[in-house]
Amino acid sequence: MRRIRLEEKHIQWGLTAFLVILACVLAFFAIYRFDVITRFFSFCADVLAPFVYGLVIAYLVCPIYNSTVRGTYALMNRGNSKFKHDMSICKAVGTIVSVLLVLVVLAGIFWMIIPGLVDSVVKIVDMLPATMKNLTVWVNTHLQKLPIAEETLDGWMNNISEKALEFATQTLLPHSQSVAASVSMGVIGALGFVLDFVIGIIISVYFLNSKDTFLAQIKKIVLATFSEKTAEEIFDGARYTNNTFGGFISGKIIDSIIIGVICFLVMTVFGWEYPLLISCIVGITNIIPFFGPFIGAIPSVLLLLMVEPIHALYFAIFVVVLQQFDGNILGPKILGESTGLASFWVLFAVLVGGGLFGFIGMIVGIPVFAVIYYYAGRALNYKLKKKGYSTDLNDYRVDPYRVKPKKKKKRRRKKAKEQNDNDVSDDNL
Repeated sequence: MRRIRLEEKHIQWGLTAFLVILACVLAFFAIYRFDVITRFFSFCADVLAPFVYGLVIAYLVCPIYNSTVRGTYALMNRGNSKFKHDMSICKAVGTIVSVLLVLVVLAGIFWMIIPGLVDSVVKIVDMLPATMKNLTVWVNTHLQKLPIAEETLDGWMNNISEKALEFATQTLLPHSQSVAASVSMGVIGALGFVLDFVIGIIISVYFLNSKDTFLAQIKKIVLATFSEKTAEEIFDGARYTNNTFGGFISGKIIDSIIIGVICFLVMTVFGWEYPLLISCIVGITNIIPFFGPFIGAIPSVLLLLMVEPIHALYFAIFVVVLQQFDGNILGPKILGESTGLASFWVLFAVLVGGGLFGFIGMIVGIPVFAVIYYYAGRALNYKLKKKGYSTDLNDYRVDPYRVKPKKKKKRRRKKAKEQNDNDVSDDNL
């Protein structure tokens, strides 16, 4: 009886076939039971939420932590002084400063927003009856001259009243238990978010103090897994990603703080209502590129409209001017070329990121797309260089407006042409 000898190539083919079949089965299962996959990822997101919050907090305060540790270490070792466990002391000081900064920022935001919001709601509730009465008197006075419009408006009001009554009796009351359950789940979800955020602050402390160890472990894994050239490319890409995210996020935060301060000063000088609350709303929403100022302006204008309509008009004009100042002068000065994206791709990243991941996607969509754009450009230039074509974008531009070419020419390979010219020069010498 002959023995079957398995060679290494047979084992590789069998393993490849097994992996292909397994991937097809998993893809079919993911499509057929997409709801199960969605619930699984939702469960994983809920479990990992504190770690995500902790990582984000640690990344944002990492520059403060590093500066504090370096400054404390330089201060402790000044004059050849020797302290036992000096680096542990420096890290402890950096951690305390970072956590205090997070708590101070959160407390300041709540102190500025919550009292102003409560005061605004109370004032709106107090003035709402008088406002509705004045609006009714104004409408009745002006509609007396237009009987057709008055009849149409009465029909609309009767229709709205019937729809509201029908909704209350046929939809709201029969489903009151489900509505109460939804409200309860919302309250529980809010409390869960607060708990996850508090745990995230604690986890951020571990991230800050262990980041050097984590980076060393990742570097060790990359060097052991990939070749030296590939590992260096991975490290270069990681550095570019870090610089892109760090530069954009920190620059956008500074830009939003400046916009909020300018809004507060202008509103205070002109005596507009709720300057602190509205400035916080405008500053926070300004983190979102393009649409942020207008997203913050809508509730602010409505808030001023309930108090003083003329101030709401002035504020709307001011927001437009402020947005132009931020988009054309302040933003480019602070952010510079941190992303390297054209305006069209910035708008594309904001819309796609917001459509896929909501508010967070609108913020991080730009740096994520910038990294993807960077790697796609590198891959494209590598392919062009490999084929001998130029990587300069100007060599591929076509200007049909000023000079119309007489005949269509084939694109030549720039590098090959330069090489041929050099060969001719060498032959002449």
